Amino acid sequence: MELIRTPQAVILRARQPPCEQPTPIHPFFMKQFFATLLFSCFGLSVFGQAADSLQVQVDSIEATLKYQHGVIQLKNGIGTLKVPAGFKYLDADQSNYVLSDLWGNPKSESSLGMIIPDSMGVMGAHTWAFNVEYDEMGYVKDDDAGEIDYDELLAEMQNDTREASKERIKEGYQSIELVGWAAKPYYDSERKILHWAQELKFGGSEQNTLNYNVRILGRKGVLVLNAIAAMDELPEVNRNIDKVLNIVTFSDGNKYADFNPSVDQVAAWTVGGLVAGKVMAKAGFFVLLLKFWKVIALAVAGAGSFVWRLVTGRSRESGESAGGTAA
Repeated sequence: MELIRTPQAVILRARQPPCEQPTPIHPFFMKQFFATLLFSCFGLSVFGQAADSLQVQVDSIEATLKYQHGVIQLKNGIGTLKVPAGFKYLDADQSNYVLSDLWGNPKSESSLGMIIPDSMGVMGAHTWAFNVEYDEMGYVKDDDAGEIDYDELLAEMQNDTREASKERIKEGYQSIELVGWAAKPYYDSERKILHWAQELKFGGSEQNTLNYNVRILGRKGVLVLNAIAAMDELPEVNRNIDKVLNIVTFSDGNKYADFNPSVDQVAAWTVGGLVAGKVMAKAGFFVLLLKFWKVIALAVAGAGSFVWRLVTGRSRESGESAGGTAA
């Protein structure tokens, strides 16, 4: 791959092969880096020209994006998304482009779109967004929702994350720590909506990361809404969470109440399993660190019996004796 050492190439860089996953740097901080470097080497004149050139590139990227408002039809007829007041919607193709080509996450076509505050652009220093995906994992039973001890679950997840962090370090990734709940899990049994937030710490970063999750249960799977934000944006996310919870509606035939036990598949994952991390690991986990955008491969290894019970809805011993996984 040819290396082009210009400020423009920082943003419009060539895609890396799968074996190369450098830490992508947030455009705002990369602009600061180049500005400081040019100023120290060449003085005020070059500094001003380079900063102006970089801003032109940012503006040109923003100008190519086509935002929408109103009611959006999601792919494959799954349902609709109603863009809330104060937000704008970026469609699936553009969202996947932003996530991979601009923000440096591995290539994926899983996004159904993103909602972004009206006042922000995708290249802003303090941009935050909700990414929408769909996981056709089957019908998730919610029988366990009222029985989960989330404090006990958190302790188990923290222990599993510490073990997973050791493996991450061996593979050259930053360490990861699950600090705690930023918002304790809550399940709305009437609307079939589960949401929670975690505070995460990566490596020696001074800024912790927010992972805000929303899961909307349907007949054949769950709609996944993940916040892309830093911890200092939690108050802003919280102020808008009620709007976000209501943006997606399953179409007729895809709603939770449309489940037909004679023909539909039951997921091997319960409500507790969603919080424990199954969807997070499969559907994608986009986060914003203060200094750079990065996708996090959080492979939770060695889950204890408590997490196993929550994920599968049964004990590890009964699963092993049966010689298979739950259907």
